[in-house]
Amino acid sequence: MFTLSDPDGTRPARWRRLRALALSLTRPRTPETLPVGIDRRRVYVLPTRFGLFYSALLAGMGVGALNYNNNPALLLCLLLGGAGLASLIAAQMQLTGLHITAIDAEPVPAGEPLLLRVYAQADPARVRRGLRMDDDGMLDHRGLETSLLNLDQGRGEAEFLLPTLQRGWLDVPRLRIYTTRPLGLARAWTYVWSDAPLLVYATPERNGPPVPGGSGEQAQTRLHPTGDDVHHLRGYRPGDARRAIAWKPSARRDTLLVREYEQPLGADVVLDWQQLGHLAYEARISRLARWVDEAERDGRRYRLRLPGHPELGPDRGAAHRHACLRSLALLPQAMGSGP
Repeated sequence: MFTLSDPDGTRPARWRRLRALALSLTRPRTPETLPVGIDRRRVYVLPTRFGLFYSALLAGMGVGALNYNNNPALLLCLLLGGAGLASLIAAQMQLTGLHITAIDAEPVPAGEPLLLRVYAQADPARVRRGLRMDDDGMLDHRGLETSLLNLDQGRGEAEFLLPTLQRGWLDVPRLRIYTTRPLGLARAWTYVWSDAPLLVYATPERNGPPVPGGSGEQAQTRLHPTGDDVHHLRGYRPGDARRAIAWKPSARRDTLLVREYEQPLGADVVLDWQQLGHLAYEARISRLARWVDEAERDGRRYRLRLPGHPELGPDRGAAHRHACLRSLALLPQAMGSGP
């Protein structure tokens, strides 16, 4: 027997083929460059279940009014029918004139959901309510529906959780923006399909070894209350240890001064692909991704060496971390186990 869903919650192959055929006839048929404007040719309107019930109810009222020659009932039926037709136009106008300006997301490690942000703007003179977004069943598991409620002064954004499975570029699926306002009798929807892929980082290794020691000529230090060398004197702060107080300089200046020490961190950390030859290809990528995060967290300068890529660093900071993780994420998926 044909069902809308299999026991495991997935759609059957026949249903998916029908959906693919229907989507092939809708706009846009291929990914497009943002920004895009939504005009009447891209908006589709169909009655909801409540709308079908409403139509059947009006049909019954009309037949009864004509059968019994009841003019007030016939007038009421025509008024309700006109209101229903007006709601179809109003539902379409909720989407017509909407502009999708951009779609972006911050990269995340593979396996974590990607928070996709869709930016929209429209004429502030027209009030738009009840706009929602989903993937229209394009993904195997349902995403997060989020209302476009914050179109204040004609601008706003919506968020959507997109599942990630592997590192590299992730194509944005066709997204549906829809509404059932104002009366819930019809559903108006449109599609947005961005051609700009999103970046997914490699999954860092879990419970791996610590970041290797530094090598090179540029040694680093950081301030630490129990370091080895005195760096400078500063004013006393509540909670400072008594042993850190510089009593003689404090007496000369008539104020409490505290010694600030520095502790060596070692030289620049070198994260070299060739030194992980005993690991499998993807395991190397995961370990290097973990070490990049650890070095960044510890505030250490690091450089990354990958085959076929120029050396990155030494440096630190958000931009350097992104450059390193981006290079790791975009390594070819199938390079074998060689170096």
